[in-house]
Amino acid sequence: MAEVEFVLDSAGVREVLHSAEVRAMVDDAAGQVADRVRAGVRAPETVQVDAYSTDREAARVTVADVRAMAWQARDGVLTRAAAAIGAEVKERGR
Repeated sequence: MAEVEFVLDSAGVREVLHSAEVRAMVDDAAGQVADRVRAGVRAPETVQVDAYSTDREAARVTVADVRAMAWQARDGVLTRAAAAIGAEVKERGR
């Protein structure tokens, strides 16, 4: 069997993770989650999407309403919305 050499091109991976195509995919997914959350809360105008970059493109969907923690704890509005589009949901820090 022939040996295969694999060399990770870190610069190339970084370029892909910061590309316009990845940004568009992240924004689309965050928009889908936000739309689902808006449909499931009493204050849809409080649902916000914030795009940002770290070592890759990312986005955060939040509900800026004092009742949001209760909606998440009771109904899982954010978790369900993310899972509905096929996103893997993990607790922060785990």
